[in-house]
Amino acid sequence: MVLDFTAIDFETANSSPASACSVGLVKVRGGVVVDTVGWFIRPPAGFDTFAPFNSTIHGIYESDVADAPLWSEQFSELLSFIGDDVLAAHNARFDLGVISAASVASLLAVPTLSYLCSLAIARKTYSLDSYRLPDAALAAGFEDFEHHNAIDDAAACAAIVMHAANRHGAASVQELAELCGVGLKSIGIKSTGTMTIGAAAERARPSARASLR
Repeated sequence: MVLDFTAIDFETANSSPASACSVGLVKVRGGVVVDTVGWFIRPPAGFDTFAPFNSTIHGIYESDVADAPLWSEQFSELLSFIGDDVLAAHNARFDLGVISAASVASLLAVPTLSYLCSLAIARKTYSLDSYRLPDAALAAGFEDFEHHNAIDDAAACAAIVMHAANRHGAASVQELAELCGVGLKSIGIKSTGTMTIGAAAERARPSARASLR
């Protein structure tokens, strides 16, 4: 196996994980970044209010996403880019919770996806006072990026995973997860009726994201 994965990051319009307003994705093949994409998302109806707190953090406002695709409209493009890759995200429970909650809110089945948390990997790799994304990325030699820009954050996450894999001598994300004792996790619901938005929100725990991103 080789070090292949896709790093992902979401920004949200408000405290609901269903309110995805931006996504960044970075594809890694053989330990090398080969593709980077990102776009604005118009949050699902009922979850599309932009909280001043969130907009202050990421700089995205309702006017920025007025002509952006809805979650349901960009969903196939998102999944097409991910393909069969394991996802990597920093505090991955949040970002995968966004996928779950936004899908449920859009009456879409939650896709089956495996993922690795770069926050958990960083804690097993570095000795830091803080494992927030900027601090962990700096330890990985990745700096001077725009934190809370989804594309930049996904790139920082990818850098952490690649650097950690090199330090641990891991040839794949599966081996990295095993060596760090964190394991790969997954989401995937066969029908939207099996998970409520509230349950998806609990999975995401948005309050935890603020202290760890």
